[in-house]
Amino acid sequence: MKVLVSDNLAETGVESLMEVPELDVEVSTSLTHEELRHIIKEYDALIIRSGTKVTADIIENADNLKVIARAGIGLDNVDVEAASKRGIVVMNTPEGNVITTAEHTIAMLLAVSRNIPQATASLKEGKWEKKRFRGKEVFHKTLGIIGVGRIGRVVAERAVGLQMNVIAFDPYINAEVVEKLGITAVTLDELCARSDYITVHTPMTQETRGILNAQAFQKMKKGVYIINCARGGIVDEVALYDAIQSGIVAGAALDVFAKEPPVDNPLLSLSQVVATPHLGASTDEAQENVAIAVSEQVIDYLLRGTIRNAVNAPSIDGNVLASLRPYLILSEKLGSLLTQITSGAIREVSIEYIGEVTCVDNRPLTLSILKGMLTPILGEMVNFVNVPVHVKERNIKVRESVRSEAEDFTNLVSVHVKTSEGENLVAGTIFGKKDLRVVRINDFRLEAATEGHVLLIYNIDTPGTIGAIGTCLGRHNINISMMNVGQILDRGQNIIFLRTDSPVPKNVVQELLAMDNVNVVQALEL
Repeated sequence: MKVLVSDNLAETGVESLMEVPELDVEVSTSLTHEELRHIIKEYDALIIRSGTKVTADIIENADNLKVIARAGIGLDNVDVEAASKRGIVVMNTPEGNVITTAEHTIAMLLAVSRNIPQATASLKEGKWEKKRFRGKEVFHKTLGIIGVGRIGRVVAERAVGLQMNVIAFDPYINAEVVEKLGITAVTLDELCARSDYITVHTPMTQETRGILNAQAFQKMKKGVYIINCARGGIVDEVALYDAIQSGIVAGAALDVFAKEPPVDNPLLSLSQVVATPHLGASTDEAQENVAIAVSEQVIDYLLRGTIRNAVNAPSIDGNVLASLRPYLILSEKLGSLLTQITSGAIREVSIEYIGEVTCVDNRPLTLSILKGMLTPILGEMVNFVNVPVHVKERNIKVRESVRSEAEDFTNLVSVHVKTSEGENLVAGTIFGKKDLRVVRINDFRLEAATEGHVLLIYNIDTPGTIGAIGTCLGRHNINISMMNVGQILDRGQNIIFLRTDSPVPKNVVQELLAMDNVNVVQALEL
């Protein structure tokens, strides 16, 4: 079997692959997109880091490809949906970068506090500017952490060791779970108001994009420091520049940018900004850890069929996987839909399998539902292997039941969630062999495909409302590719499940919400 390593991988990982007689390993790190597209059909496995872009056209040519393996966490450069449709397993190594990214955050926090890079540059220019580079102590200062996942928790531990006061905002983790870690759970507004330092450790999602924006900076105490070693775009760079210029923000430490490399980024012109070129995971130890992990995962899968750390497949036999795949995709979509329409920290998940679906092993389906629910929150950090750990850490109660007697559908997966702020229910089915449909959202019955950019709209059932919605979207050059409507006649209410060719911007969502008879508008990605 042929393995292609198309990005730089630590030598230990390459050596592990080459020691396996059954594998023919080629390392080629300078391929163009066209070259990769042309030769990919020869390979059974592709190992990458962040450099190689595995797009749909490459996957379309990958006739023999069985696995795409990323040495690291992020999968922004892989079309996971296209790979899933072709039955290609996509793996990452989510644990390898936790410690090194957390340590880099602490290093950046101290560097911006004590002006270390600026003072180093000055000294090397032959200057001795002690007064100019007077810094700040972190002792007894308040650190606000946005996102208390694996990395956020390690940052908190290290900050406590520096005798900082640690507070945190994470709407998807119950407050009692956060406080068991010795961290005070607060709202985002409170975190902004109280923090001397703010660091972000969330994935990039619709909800977290620009979470530190102009409005957030206005709520912060003067002299706050901002650290971002997570993802570019979580901090609004224009708003951060303005906040530094106005004196609200005393300094910023940035390892990531909305556009990388950050060409002509005005933040880099400011003396108050400490910056590194996305080095959060760049340590010898981390690169060796992920190289060894990814090579072992590829070997295990190609030789033994064992799947580990896959983002689109549970750890089950390949033959079983083929028959389960439509149900797995449906389950994950239902979980993702639930999280996106429900606010608050997840407390309980109740799953019911009805009809033909009870004849298959439901355990992978439950993992798919839970992974789908946590992916909008954790991004690439969650996969089929570690999802039970994340569920346990969040103290989420999971209940399952089966009912063989089908009613309206020959198979049905129904999921009900309770959070700290509310509850919702969704249900889905498969028509034929692979046509996935959402058929229920709470009391509304409908029949909608589960993919793409979606608007979920609740409205009063009055003439002209649906037409006005379409007119609004058309005015903004947003094309509707599908629309399904569910009704509750005795209440005079509609639910509209509307798929568009492009994402619907926030300003358009607000415009729709301002319409008469429109109660709720939610932009979803499925």
